[in-house]
Amino acid sequence: RFVCLTDDATGLRAEVIGAAIPAMPRFDQPKERGWLKIASFSPELTSLLDETVLFLDLDVVVVDSLDPLFDHPGAFPMIRDWYHPMRLVGNSSVYRYRPAERCDIFETFARDPDGIVRRIRNEQEYLSEYLQARGELSFWPAAWCPSYRVGCLPPWPLRLWQAPRAPAGARVIVFHGEPKPAGAIEGRFSLGLQSYRPAPWIAQHWRE
Repeated sequence: RFVCLTDDATGLRAEVIGAAIPAMPRFDQPKERGWLKIASFSPELTSLLDETVLFLDLDVVVVDSLDPLFDHPGAFPMIRDWYHPMRLVGNSSVYRYRPAERCDIFETFARDPDGIVRRIRNEQEYLSEYLQARGELSFWPAAWCPSYRVGCLPPWPLRLWQAPRAPAGARVIVFHGEPKPAGAIEGRFSLGLQSYRPAPWIAQHWRE
């Protein structure tokens, strides 16, 4: 089953179940970082999501079978952060969990949301700390969920003439920040003096 947590289910394909994003605890947010993903652990979802769930951010592109992500060992595998390889920090763009067994993540946050958001930079660092304290932090094989910016774009200045490509073994490519898939297909994003070639192969796996 495909379930989309959303505040606007307009236009979803017929085979996708639209579900409202559960309410979050109220808190003052001193840093411009999203915490809404903590709602995926709300007890409100346990009746709808009563099996093993593979959570995917919307800004990802699936390029190969997802079956191995359901079979991979670990209580809560997630991506190892691409920018901090020496730290035990996960990226929460793709993770697997059983909602009924993880309501404590939501409830722990709800007991002190202001204290947590002041102390911790974002929700994926909160998840990493929470899981590590319980000996449950684990990661997917590095090849499975590459960052488009880190793993697909050639290094500067090679990206000026070499086309981006999916790394061998990739299953889900994550488009965090910029570019998003539409821009990557056309190669129409630039950052300062950096630019890159189009990646039309993305259109084989993704469409708006």
